[in-house]
Amino acid sequence: MNENHRNLCDSDRWAEYLRDEVLPWVLGDRPLGGSLLEIGPGPGRTTKLLRTRVRRVTAVESDGTAVRTLKRQFRATNVTVVHGSGDDLPFRRGRFSSAVALTMLHHVPTGSAQDALFAEVCRVLRPGAWFLGEDSTDDPGFRGFHRGDVCNPVDPATLADRLRAAGFDEADVELGDHIVRFAARRNPR
Repeated sequence: MNENHRNLCDSDRWAEYLRDEVLPWVLGDRPLGGSLLEIGPGPGRTTKLLRTRVRRVTAVESDGTAVRTLKRQFRATNVTVVHGSGDDLPFRRGRFSSAVALTMLHHVPTGSAQDALFAEVCRVLRPGAWFLGEDSTDDPGFRGFHRGDVCNPVDPATLADRLRAAGFDEADVELGDHIVRFAARRNPR
């Protein structure tokens, strides 16, 4: 992330937006169960909110500096921080009761890497579990904000098909104001 992006994602204003707007819209009343996988927590603002909703959060972060900060921040809590990549998860099949990817998919450099992430999340979810998330839609301002960053926004028009191709039985996509929300459910059997 560039410095402007890092500062925004670690701001109190962003945390309030996540708490008041994003999480209620993304999670709705879907059950998370006791073991949540969070892909790409960044500075941990979403992790802080999610950890109060489940017994255990496993946060997978690819940036080594962020991992060290997150481990300090969540030491002696119900959060385990893992240095890794969403497209190659080090967990057994069916380990998690739910998963989230919040405002991070555009940081995955290619469509094929995003698809691999979707398939890996499906693999580590239990039957019937939800994969929930949101991300920004593409526009010149969004790309300008990411100058010097990886910026590969998902196409809302193809996202549901991509999630189903990754193994999810249900996949719903909804557009909001410059953001897209998705809810994908692993086959209950």
